[in-house]
Amino acid sequence: MLREVAATRYIAPLRSGGSVPGVVEADDLGTYVVKFTGSAQGHKALVAEVIVGELARALGLRFPELVLVHFDPSIAAAEPHQEVRELHGASAGVNLGMDYLPGAADFTPEIAKTFPVDPLEAGRIVWLDALTVNVDRTVHSSNLMVWPTLGTAPPRLWLIDHGAALVFHHRWDTTTPGKRYDFRHHALGHYAPDIRAADAELAPRVTEELLHRIVAEVPDAWLAEDAGFATPDDVRTAYVDYLLQRVRRSEEWLPTGFPSREELAAEEAARAAKTQQGRPDWLKWVPDLHGKPAVEQDGTVHLG
Repeated sequence: MLREVAATRYIAPLRSGGSVPGVVEADDLGTYVVKFTGSAQGHKALVAEVIVGELARALGLRFPELVLVHFDPSIAAAEPHQEVRELHGASAGVNLGMDYLPGAADFTPEIAKTFPVDPLEAGRIVWLDALTVNVDRTVHSSNLMVWPTLGTAPPRLWLIDHGAALVFHHRWDTTTPGKRYDFRHHALGHYAPDIRAADAELAPRVTEELLHRIVAEVPDAWLAEDAGFATPDDVRTAYVDYLLQRVRRSEEWLPTGFPSREELAAEEAARAAKTQQGRPDWLKWVPDLHGKPAVEQDGTVHLG
């Protein structure tokens, strides 16, 4: 079961995502990134975090430890932003914490140009994402971290942020366990991920017993609001049944056809050109919302 800790000091909010998690210290002397129950994403995002994160750890992938964090909003009373204080006020009680990785860096497209990833490791991560329908690990938002390891070993990839996974639990009655999703733009797609080797290795390890053990770690309160189920245990059974059916039908959804780095670059250039073509002449010098410089036809660069 997930360990339980109590937050003793609030350090800072993280504004890199829409849920505005916070960094806290806890009574076990650990530091955690806390995702709050009062966030707009709701309890299902926390359920996905637990199920996918613990499944990743069980399969040997690098994912920080998860804990249940008892949070008293009074420890963050000095937070200057009202919307963040309101989030804290709506999140008193048990929240989800992820072990903080000090010094870790986002796995950005620039880092990906030179960072080595073995095809089998890439295949394992893509396979997990395809199994759990995590469509939020793309070249633009990898939800991967590069973190140094102890000793002389090189930095490694660590998985984070699975709140957008398990998309089927938003529409239980209409999603088919064998459905194939588009993973062409997965963050690791250009590493030639060995999906079939990963499937042969990992699929037999996703057993009914393992899934029951993992879903048992989700607090009842985060499952009680799922419409269409009488009890939290009924919801747990639905997760186990769905994921078990999905892993047994892996041949139907194994991702294929990943574009190369060059193809991705060409697609990005075409997208940027199309965006510029759609603007009136007087707007073509304005940078886009991603902060990229705009270039006029005569080559003039505008940084905004």
